[in-house]
Amino acid sequence: MQTFAYQTPSNVADASRAAAASEAKIVAGGQSLLASMKLGLAAPESLVSLSGIAELKGITVSGGVVKIGAMTTHAEVAASKEVAAAIPALADLAGKIGDRQVRNRGTIGGSLANNDPAACYPAAALGLGATIHTNTRQIAADDFFKGLYETALAEGELITAVSFPVPSRAAWQKFFQPASRFSIVGVFVSQGPQGVRVAVTGAAACVFRATALEQALAASWSAAAVQGLKVSADDLSSDLHGSAEYRAALIPVLAARAVAAS
Repeated sequence: MQTFAYQTPSNVADASRAAAASEAKIVAGGQSLLASMKLGLAAPESLVSLSGIAELKGITVSGGVVKIGAMTTHAEVAASKEVAAAIPALADLAGKIGDRQVRNRGTIGGSLANNDPAACYPAAALGLGATIHTNTRQIAADDFFKGLYETALAEGELITAVSFPVPSRAAWQKFFQPASRFSIVGVFVSQGPQGVRVAVTGAAACVFRATALEQALAASWSAAAVQGLKVSADDLSSDLHGSAEYRAALIPVLAARAVAAS
């Protein structure tokens, strides 16, 4: 590893100022950044750890909304009785991320800010119509995910919390790569305050909504409504784990399973 400075601010304002500096990187759970540094893919001059900022942690459920602090770990979301009661699919998704070590170190804010194309939380945020709170504004999930590892976050802008509206029905299905536990394809479906939403991760360079499946489920919330649908392989990913055509075929299959489980 290269030499780097390590900062541990105690509040969001100090963290934002430190993060805005040239060649500084924010560390939430560190599950992606540290691996990139070990491989020589990232060489920041300074790491800004958010682990000591208490206001970024915790879960509240009120007024039909589940609000989760950015530094809340996957394991904490999975174990939360409040989340399990309000949005069981969200607790289920958190409990299936990576392995035990990743779940106890990785955070919801870190996952969303990193926006890995095969990560699980982006599908939950987009599939539930979440709002991402930062130290300067609120961003709708539809406007947050921009492309491969790209989000709407500006320099020095930090995710502070994520708000999920409680749906009437929701479910998550993940076809994962056994070694990494990342999604080859993952599908999150919901029916709630924002209508029917279907979000897909792992299949393309960025999480996306499957509008054709949404329209079919809006007409009939049933597995049969999406089982026969064809999804275009255009713009989908091909790699050693599966071709674009394979991923396209998986999407309606997983969507149907999710609806059946909702």
